[in-house]
Amino acid sequence: MLGYLLHKLFYALLTLFGVVTVIFFLFNVLPGDPAKMMLGQNQTAAQVEAVKKKYGFDKPVITQYFYYLNDLSPLSVHLDVDGHYTSLGSNKYTARRLFSIGATEVVIKAPYLRESFTKQGKKVTEVIGETLPNTFVLAIAAIVIAVILGVLFGIISALQKDSWVDKTIQVFSTFGMSVPSFFSAILFAWLFGFVLHEFTNLEMTGSLYELDDFGEQMTLQWKNLILPAVVLGIRPLAVIIQLMRNSLLDVLSEDYIRTARAKGLSEFNILWRHAIKNALNPVVTAISGWFASMLAGAVFVEYIFGWNGLGKEIVNALNTLDLPVIMGAVLVVAIIFITINILVDFVYAWLDPRVKLV
Repeated sequence: MLGYLLHKLFYALLTLFGVVTVIFFLFNVLPGDPAKMMLGQNQTAAQVEAVKKKYGFDKPVITQYFYYLNDLSPLSVHLDVDGHYTSLGSNKYTARRLFSIGATEVVIKAPYLRESFTKQGKKVTEVIGETLPNTFVLAIAAIVIAVILGVLFGIISALQKDSWVDKTIQVFSTFGMSVPSFFSAILFAWLFGFVLHEFTNLEMTGSLYELDDFGEQMTLQWKNLILPAVVLGIRPLAVIIQLMRNSLLDVLSEDYIRTARAKGLSEFNILWRHAIKNALNPVVTAISGWFASMLAGAVFVEYIFGWNGLGKEIVNALNTLDLPVIMGAVLVVAIIFITINILVDFVYAWLDPRVKLV
């Protein structure tokens, strides 16, 4: 088990290194001067030069790349020189000194994702920390809806194979996989948030927390979660229905199911104690992939519904070329993908004792 975990962590680090390298060079070839973007329109040449020196923008791209790796690494090297980009005196880092060699200090610290270009020097970790929880809430709500309904309808579809019930569920499933999320979001927002507003009491746009009518404090608005969660859950719901139906049909045709029937076990016991658990293996794999992709793919849904999550923040950062926010968000999503993929291997092994983690 430990060897398997170390093996996965090694490849996870290689994957993260590749992601960091790709996003850094991809976004650093874009046109635009980061220093000017941070200062806005009313900047002087002296101010631009000062910002470039402070943030290392005056260095060659390859040097900036190593600066970025140094910022991300928990174990990093810094120069004890006033005004240098890596100086610990800049209060950018939350670090603990390990040892020094001359003017060079080796520290252990939290990864530094730099500062937003457009939010007056606000740290990217703060921006992500404010928006990622909302995206987690949305993704969890969507996947719960998809799992509960998907497994239920998948079981019904398998047990009623080739009946009108089965065919109706299959039509819905195919339709759900075919419709793009942005179209579903627009349709649901218009239909349930505008046309049927008097009956649903739902809004076309809104986030988890909103200012009250007096503009004095933030209030929790759970109703704003309903439409974006349903829209985000449609596609994984459709996939889970198909996977659960096909997997359950395969399991029900296995020899041990026929043996259980021959021993006189009831259909309910066979289904509940033997068939469903084994049929869930491909569903668990799909859930892990869909949950991770929801955190990254909620961009259109969050933007259309005005949900203040990481997806909406990525769109805003792309519109303003706020590169540190974009790069930090992509890196965080990659870490989530990797973490979920590792966790699902353990869940898969728990569901199926035949699977060995080696």
